[in-house]
Amino acid sequence: MNSLSLAAAIVLAIIAYNVCLAIYRLLFHPLARFPGPKLAAATQWYELYFDIMKTGQFIWEIERMHRVYGPIVRINPDELHVKDPDFYDEIYAGANRKRDKYDKWIMMAGAPTSAFSTPEHDLHRMRRAALNPFFAKRSVTRFEPRIGAIVTTLCTRLREELNMKRVVDINAAFMALTMDIITEYCYGKSCEFLLEPDFKHEWKECMTNVFEKAAFRRAIPWLTYTLQKLPLGWMLKLMPSMEFLINWQRDIKKQVEAILAQNGEEKESNSIFHSLRDDLDLPASEKSVKRLADEGEILIGAGSETTAKTLTYTAFYVINTPSVLQRLREELKTVMKTSAHIPAWTELEQLPYLSAVVMEGLRITWGISTRLPRVAHEPLKYAEWIIPPRTPVSQTTYFISSDPSIFPNPHIFNPDRWLQKDGRRLDRYLTSFSKGTRGCLGINLAYAELFLTVACVFRRFDIELFETTIHDVKMVRDAFVPAPRIGSKGVRVLVKEELF
Repeated sequence: MNSLSLAAAIVLAIIAYNVCLAIYRLLFHPLARFPGPKLAAATQWYELYFDIMKTGQFIWEIERMHRVYGPIVRINPDELHVKDPDFYDEIYAGANRKRDKYDKWIMMAGAPTSAFSTPEHDLHRMRRAALNPFFAKRSVTRFEPRIGAIVTTLCTRLREELNMKRVVDINAAFMALTMDIITEYCYGKSCEFLLEPDFKHEWKECMTNVFEKAAFRRAIPWLTYTLQKLPLGWMLKLMPSMEFLINWQRDIKKQVEAILAQNGEEKESNSIFHSLRDDLDLPASEKSVKRLADEGEILIGAGSETTAKTLTYTAFYVINTPSVLQRLREELKTVMKTSAHIPAWTELEQLPYLSAVVMEGLRITWGISTRLPRVAHEPLKYAEWIIPPRTPVSQTTYFISSDPSIFPNPHIFNPDRWLQKDGRRLDRYLTSFSKGTRGCLGINLAYAELFLTVACVFRRFDIELFETTIHDVKMVRDAFVPAPRIGSKGVRVLVKEELF
């Protein structure tokens, strides 16, 4: 057989294989009877077309599917998606019901041994248990003076921007804030991005690039691991835009190596790595350099971007809605008499309107915009449908937060909705931190950052938007986190006055 004939035979074999696979998926697959587009059921390329070729548009195709096919749809060969807020707790269940993560979905994170990227319920539970005390509310409360000090540094920087009459990329400023907080909280030492002249803008660009490539890494999950095994010089040549991230990952690894080498002999042990190293319930295999470095990478990435985006979007809507700003500021005046006094987080939580603003900011920012599939060990019953065990099933936070039957006029920033008689009922539909055993680990730290930052910034400064419109915060793309139109310069502001 000559080379041409061999090539033709290989092509025919590939075509035959894919045709047989499509027939199996359409007629014999356990999900064959579920509603949805036949092309989506037959091939993964349907999803990839919308997410890669059309840049993060599959979320809107899922929305269209639900309009056509109903509340449960088969969105690709192996997954189901449900659009029913009252079924959310069934998918994202508590500890008494095992829920794995979908392994194909989490490989994109590039930190396979972190708790976030652990598919198996029991292994995740062990890894999460070691982290829980570090992020408990009492631990965050002990750290609160440092959060206040870092927020004060942000206010000092905003005063400098006021004096220089410079335009501020407020998302970069908030990312510097959340990075300074999470690095000091987890590593025992702040990265001090707030002290950088441009709020370390390259970190914001780096993280934006990471999230923009999420769909591509999900489509080719092995690529991330392959690249990580390359020599550093090769990686930098292949991905020059990722130099900052690659060097940062290297620094984390060095820090872990140093801490493990100390073996408990150091005077201070205030980082997450010390906590994991000294955890008596973790076996030695869970304390390798690779595993602790993976944990550190995920904690920083998850602990900076999403909280900063929530602060950014909340700031936009507060500034853009004068009535909200006025009511918020009047309430803050009752507990913040001088610029030197920062109330305790627990005191700020008691302010009804501030709390409503924070809750509305979380709702309209959505946290993670992409779906997060869960895999139940048992069959799940939804309406007349029996979902087979081990089937990846998901809901999408955006659809819940934008459901007009729960949140009337969902695209309007309206803190008053949380102050109505049934406002407490809305809490169960706030899914920005997800729920169940896989819910956000850093929820308490995030709340502390949100309350303290919103209170201090809007009590102390008069801020106006600069060449920024609703289109700079309106989600039009799913980049794992909400993304606005391509070409948006983000939320930019001018600090007009320091109020006291």
